[in-house]
Amino acid sequence: MTTQTICEAGPAVASVRVDAAQPEPLKSKRLDVLDGWRAISILLVLSCHMLPLGPKAWNLNLSAGYAGMALFFTLSGFLIVTTLTRNPSVPSFLIRRFCRIMPLVILATLVYLPLQQKSIDYIPSHLLLFTNFDFSHHTTFTSHYWSLCVEAHFYLTVAALAACFGLRGLTLLPVLMFAATFMRVRDGEVAGIWTHHRVDEILVGATLASIRLGHFGDAGRIVHRMIRALPTAYWLALFLLSCHSISHELQYARGYLAAALVGSTLIGPGPLSSILASRVLRYIAEISFALYIIHPLSHFGWLGSGGPVEKYSKRILCFAISIGLAHLSTYYFERHWIDLGKRWARRFDRVPPAAEAWTRPETRLIV
Repeated sequence: MTTQTICEAGPAVASVRVDAAQPEPLKSKRLDVLDGWRAISILLVLSCHMLPLGPKAWNLNLSAGYAGMALFFTLSGFLIVTTLTRNPSVPSFLIRRFCRIMPLVILATLVYLPLQQKSIDYIPSHLLLFTNFDFSHHTTFTSHYWSLCVEAHFYLTVAALAACFGLRGLTLLPVLMFAATFMRVRDGEVAGIWTHHRVDEILVGATLASIRLGHFGDAGRIVHRMIRALPTAYWLALFLLSCHSISHELQYARGYLAAALVGSTLIGPGPLSSILASRVLRYIAEISFALYIIHPLSHFGWLGSGGPVEKYSKRILCFAISIGLAHLSTYYFERHWIDLGKRWARRFDRVPPAAEAWTRPETRLIV
């Protein structure tokens, strides 16, 4: 799932007039860094699930998983708010999201459950995406569906706000973000899988997009200056620290630090820019959703058997299988449904009128 791009003006704060009659987003190489972050997020998750990242006592596998999901959620929230701001049609949004995610989820579910000899009772929670609240129907191959559930619940919340209040309803997202973080702290959940214990990592990405689009005026510019105050390397260090248990309460700020890290790479060119915008990472980003869904299948049966040495010696083959299947899924299965969803959604597409803008017809892009 590649990241949408939006118009850039330069390395400093600037006002850019966006043509309200232009329905297609303008391309910008600088936002290619978001594809780089998406690729890094899936590589971290795959490493967490498929590789030994050090002695168990160091908890590096868990830290890599936390980091990968925080980045992935942040990017997802950023993408959704950017998409809805450009095209606030709720039916169009829901159709596109459904066709982007559900075809592969349905196919994978219909493969994974029979392979594990699970009964038909497992299907509803998987296809209706509430396995993160239904622990009795977790399976080895579908335990990672919890994140899809969090994403889907976020989509429905955003759609409801936009349907009831228009684009201005999205100004409530920071309120929901802080409320979710409060519940995490109250319940002591540094990385829960219930939606209300994890959705703040998506909401903070949504808030970052709103700030960057100028939807929060002076308050957003203050946050922008705070992000600029530290080099990307410092945000990276703080983010990585927040992904490890040794940081204790800092773990509750993991999503906020992920957004600050991503935001710092949007402000202007930096040492990471050329790496994040590389073709290799862009390709991995394009197949990232399929990689995430498919990778458990790559170490099924013989490929996942044996002692540590034998099992992990097969991981190169597992990675190759995952990438190969993800490539086929992305370009020969998912693409068909994505294109079909675009055609279905096109009849509902609309460009927001100036009166519906959050601030004014001249949208301020903070870059």
